[in-house]
Amino acid sequence: MRPFQRFAIADASQVGEARRAAQLLATELGFGESAAGRLALGVTELGTNLVRHAGGGALLLGLDGDTAIEVVSLDNGPGMDVERCLQDGFSTAGSAGTGLGAVKRIANRFSAFSQPQRGAVIAARFEAATTTAAAPATDLTVAGIGLPAPGERVSGDSWGLCLKEGRTLLLMADGLGHGPDAAEAADLALQLFRRCASAAPAAVLEDAHPSMRSTRGAAVAVVAIERSLDRLLFAGAGNVSGRLINGISDRGLMSQPGTLGLQIRSLRDVAYDWPEHAILVLFTDGIVSRWNLADAAGLMACGPMVIAGWIIRDYCRGHDDATVVVVRRH
Repeated sequence: MRPFQRFAIADASQVGEARRAAQLLATELGFGESAAGRLALGVTELGTNLVRHAGGGALLLGLDGDTAIEVVSLDNGPGMDVERCLQDGFSTAGSAGTGLGAVKRIANRFSAFSQPQRGAVIAARFEAATTTAAAPATDLTVAGIGLPAPGERVSGDSWGLCLKEGRTLLLMADGLGHGPDAAEAADLALQLFRRCASAAPAAVLEDAHPSMRSTRGAAVAVVAIERSLDRLLFAGAGNVSGRLINGISDRGLMSQPGTLGLQIRSLRDVAYDWPEHAILVLFTDGIVSRWNLADAAGLMACGPMVIAGWIIRDYCRGHDDATVVVVRRH
């Protein structure tokens, strides 16, 4: 899975670089003229807002399959009143005050969150087709952001979803180290996951272990979400972590020591109750382990891409591949 591209935005000249990269992605995905124009306008408006209102920040660009492009704006500026800023004519910088509202109108999906003196995260999704999307195959909304280690073009992290025997399975893999060899290990783990016939997380890992010996190895975790959505099964080897979080509780999902492809202990599935309104978060060790969303009141009501962006912005270690995936029940 290709990592997101990160563009530092400190002045207006850097917005053009992000827009050109978005246009290349649009061409790759076969966006028509109208869809490509909407994407270019969205990137331009979000980048310009970073310069004008936040004192700079970053834009992230990523693919969601082969039909959509995700644009995520991150800043640590003074914050904003999201609802007021979405109203045409409201501006704190003397502009026309139509930028953020325009992005929401032209995007296929939009979510934003901000706190005073803690900046803002805005996520906008642009799809190649304007036709109404088919109903989702599961009652889940899933979003993930992966960033490569500084200086690398590929990420040693990967993640993916599949449906088996009425369960939704989610895998996250973190190849040892970073760079191409780590990416090879993580990508093979994802391929083996998609081929595996089992719907039991521990069995998925055990089946993949022998084939992973051809790589440098990876930390891997698998979650199986039951059709009823009130319970999940988890198994993991290594430093891929999980959390179930709502406004009342924050429960960790614990992996066992080991590395797929090198050495693992006897793995077992552990069942966890999924509290109502809780979100599931999986993350690799490029993210600080002791992050906390309790001081970001209202964030849990936002879309998963915004939650993932907030975690990446505030808790990325900055010296390794880093991936966060957020799952919300409908």
